[in-house]
Amino acid sequence: MRVTYVVDGALEIRPEASFPALPAEYWQDNPDALTGTGFVAMTAGGLLVERAGHRLLIDAGYGPVQSKSAFATIKCGALLESLAYLGVAADDIDVFALTHLHIDHTGWAFVDSQPTFPSAVYRVAEQEWGDEVRTIGTPAPEVISAFDAVKSTFSDGDEVAPGVFAIVTPGHTAGHTTYRITTSAGRGIIAFGDAFHIPAQISHPEWPSAADADITNVLKVRTQLLGELEQPDTIGFGTHFGDQVFGRVVRDAEDVPVWQPVPSIVRGRVSQAYS
Repeated sequence: MRVTYVVDGALEIRPEASFPALPAEYWQDNPDALTGTGFVAMTAGGLLVERAGHRLLIDAGYGPVQSKSAFATIKCGALLESLAYLGVAADDIDVFALTHLHIDHTGWAFVDSQPTFPSAVYRVAEQEWGDEVRTIGTPAPEVISAFDAVKSTFSDGDEVAPGVFAIVTPGHTAGHTTYRITTSAGRGIIAFGDAFHIPAQISHPEWPSAADADITNVLKVRTQLLGELEQPDTIGFGTHFGDQVFGRVVRDAEDVPVWQPVPSIVRGRVSQAYS
């Protein structure tokens, strides 16, 4: 099995706008967590899972968006080019699954209201689809309508692709979904979407993000996921974690969980890990 982070582009986010719960002392004590201009460097993209000729894509980045404001700089739109670099065409994708319905995850799902991945089954959690109240970042109505025409919903614990199981982890949105990707050898990858936005939240799960819809549930979910991530032979995937998207959760000398990046092969705009 091969898993590849298919990068769509880069984001720079004003920390106090997106992470108001983080104390100013954290940024002062961790200057390397910010860019030279004082922003949080993040990424957007999708996770490609290839196994025995089957291809699953989890999330589709931000899409062709280039914008700059006082709060964020967005330079995205490369996901299809990144797939082509891997020799994967849009119609080679067998299943397209969402962690949740936010614009930085649905960007390339449709082009002119037509599925970008025409051969794929489009999958989303039933809880996510039934949510009538979303946080900032909800896609445009035409994207929601396009999803409604092709979607296939699933529930917690369902197998959405060969060896890939859904863990519905509500909080960031009502049906936010984590995916557990397992191998025949017993190793696994936990793709946790926006349950954690930055590595600091691994060590401080009590620090929510501004876009979290239900903070109480976010805190419950993070406790659950930390338990999953600390299991032997388990790698985590954090789609917004910049150049540290693949990692393990380990305990430091004070028994605090920390994100430990794992080596991966970087090729152009993609980063690959093998299990």
